[in-house]
Amino acid sequence: MSERLVSLGEIVTTHGIAGWLKLNPYNIESPSFAVASEVILEKDRERFPFFLESSRRHGRQILIKLGGIDTIDSGRRWVGAILAVKEESLLAPGPGEYYHYQVIGFSMVDPAGAHIGIVSKVWSTPGGELYVVTGHEKEHLIPAVKEIVQSVDFEAGKITVNPPPGLLDL
Repeated sequence: MSERLVSLGEIVTTHGIAGWLKLNPYNIESPSFAVASEVILEKDRERFPFFLESSRRHGRQILIKLGGIDTIDSGRRWVGAILAVKEESLLAPGPGEYYHYQVIGFSMVDPAGAHIGIVSKVWSTPGGELYVVTGHEKEHLIPAVKEIVQSVDFEAGKITVNPPPGLLDL
C-alpha cells in the first residue's frame, strides 16, 4: 500500500466484549468516520486494511466496529494502533477550509513577515485547535482562530498570524 494515508486517531482500548474499539480522534469533529468504509490500522510499522462497520461518538472518543474483530480478545491486539484513511477518501473541504495535516510543515510568520517557526502539529483540545509551532528557541502554541490567523497560503506553505501581545512570550 503506497497511497498517502491520513491518520485520524489512536486506538486506546477495547469497549465491551463484541470487538468494539475506543479511538482517541485527533479531531473529534471530523466527518471522516461517517463517510469512510475502508480504514487502515497501522501498528508495528505494518498496515492492515479493515472495513468500518459502524462508528459512534462516545464523549471525546469514538467507538468503532471493524469487520473481522468480533471479540474483546481479537480487539486487544489493536490497542496502540493508529487508524488512518486513504487521502482520496476524505471529503473535499469547503471554501476557506482545510484539513489539519495539510498545514504540517508550513512556516508561520507575523504580519511583518518575521519567522515564528514551523507548524509541527495541530493539537485538538476541548477549547479548540492549537498550532504547535517549533521556533528557533522554543515551542509556541498558537490558537487556530480567525482572530489570530490572518491567512493560509498553500502555494507558499505559509501561515500569517497576528498574535496578541505576549502570546509568543509564553
